[in-house]
Amino acid sequence: MSQRKKVTINQLLEKKKNKQPITQLAVYDYENAIIADRLGIDILCVSDTGGMVLFGHESTVSVSMEEVMYMAQAVKRGSQYGLRMVDMPYMSFHVSPEQAIENAAMYVSKAGAEVMKCEGNIHHAKNIEAIIKAGIPVQGHIGICPMRQAQQSGFRAQGKTAQEAAALIDDAMAFYEAGCFSIMAEVVTAEVVEYLQEKLPIPIISLGSSNRGDGVHIIGSDLFKLYEKHTPRHSKVYVDLVPILEKGYQAYIDDVVSRAYPGTEHTVFMKPEEFEKFKEMMNAK
Repeated sequence: MSQRKKVTINQLLEKKKNKQPITQLAVYDYENAIIADRLGIDILCVSDTGGMVLFGHESTVSVSMEEVMYMAQAVKRGSQYGLRMVDMPYMSFHVSPEQAIENAAMYVSKAGAEVMKCEGNIHHAKNIEAIIKAGIPVQGHIGICPMRQAQQSGFRAQGKTAQEAAALIDDAMAFYEAGCFSIMAEVVTAEVVEYLQEKLPIPIISLGSSNRGDGVHIIGSDLFKLYEKHTPRHSKVYVDLVPILEKGYQAYIDDVVSRAYPGTEHTVFMKPEEFEKFKEMMNAK
């Protein structure tokens, strides 16, 4: 088995050229980063969705820069080979090019991030371009944008009409012209993804947007149904871990209540001679 090499942007471009699908996973913690990295995930995306899964936020809008930083640092400690991406949180790059560069640079210098992901539309391209010109690669994110849920009238598939589809193409083109190395399309119609995949020389990553792109992104917790409030229709649950966790927790509770755990095999005892000395010392008091 050949030694795995560090994933680079050039490798991802080669995968697109050779029609080899790219795997992208939203991961937020150390242990899952270790496993995903060991198995060969191409892009490890520290998604702000982790703020909902790990910290209980109602939406990604309230997830802070600091919380994303904690997750990014954990993923850095747990990965060696996958390209480490940070999903820039709400209003962290929207105010100005200067703000965008400063915040992106913080994730690079303090959390070992290698590339950013920025969700938005054509109006955000200027600030994204500033990050790229500063030397930090960016994956553009079009389609459903959780940060703009109200503007988009909720979580609904994008690009179902010709007018909507054309607007998405304009967004993607603006990101490409800004210098994005890749574009992720979240819950957009298959026709939009297929058009972009054929039109642009950079990888097009699908999140709930068909298998017609150059790769697929999925939320890690969705794979195992670990966010019980909601599992999107487009996410495939490979193993439902909730019943398994419940079974384990219940068995623990039952063992504690019945005093079956900790058992002898889990317990440390003094040597007999030390126990005798201990009893003598206690009796002497």
